[in-house]
Amino acid sequence: MYYLGIDLGGTNIAAGVVDEEMKLVYKTSIPTESKGGAESVIKRMAEAANLAIEGAGITADDVKSIGIGSPGAIDPVNGVVIYANNLGFKDLPMAAMLGEYFPGKPIYVENDANVAAWAEAKCGAAAGTNDSVTITLGTGVGGGLVINGQLYSGFNHAGAEMGHIVINEGGRPCTCGRNGCWEAYASVSGLIKTTQEHMEKNPDSLMWKISSALDKVNGLTSFDAMRKGDEEAQKVVNEYLHSVATGLVDILNVLQPEVLCIGGGISKEGDYLLQPVKKFAEAEMYARFNATKTDIRIAKLGNDAGIIGAALLGL
Repeated sequence: MYYLGIDLGGTNIAAGVVDEEMKLVYKTSIPTESKGGAESVIKRMAEAANLAIEGAGITADDVKSIGIGSPGAIDPVNGVVIYANNLGFKDLPMAAMLGEYFPGKPIYVENDANVAAWAEAKCGAAAGTNDSVTITLGTGVGGGLVINGQLYSGFNHAGAEMGHIVINEGGRPCTCGRNGCWEAYASVSGLIKTTQEHMEKNPDSLMWKISSALDKVNGLTSFDAMRKGDEEAQKVVNEYLHSVATGLVDILNVLQPEVLCIGGGISKEGDYLLQPVKKFAEAEMYARFNATKTDIRIAKLGNDAGIIGAALLGL
């Protein structure tokens, strides 16, 4: 049997088929076209699912279940998207609606960060462990938590929002309404903001040659300039890594998972990210004198984690 996973994003819908050995057999992606509303998005999800089934060379009868990773607050018990602001969904019965295109097929819905964590726990960087945390450093900071081999999101399914712990009281405003959240500093958006702040104060920085204008700055600007020896860029990177590590230590002190995975676009920096963060964490975390400590790793599955984790909801 096979399992189908759908990774729903505001821009694209990715879908893929995963086999019983948890390997991605085939994947595809189509535009979300969310302006058409919920019914249009569900139809597009069904189209992406059928394209993935066709591409894998199987039929819908070969698919045991369908899983969806969706942004927003999710009620996985009832397959409902409680709220997803970027898609305009509120109390949307997503499983039931997609089920109209696949009658009788079990359909599961989970938060997109949770399914990424599930994928890493089942067949990624945290495979073989019972307790793990996966952090995704993207436009925001996503978090997923696996305890005793099961996804955990609290009694109201709104837990594991780790990007919204405060690391700087009274600091930058966050999209959640608070100030000083980890997401405001450790996300790619936060890194861009820090880069822009340093560039404005230092017109001679090499960062200006890499990104000719403030609105052209991206998550690579400071890292690229740092690798070319720019001192101001090194300050940006150090500031960013300190912010990332500060939040990670808070998470480690509360949860002490076997493995903590760091994913998202910034994780592609590899050791430029991992080694300084590990050094800081090992010096600051409460369990630094313990014989056993959390292993901090780069996530393994990259952009496929959402598809694979969604598919594995039915395993």
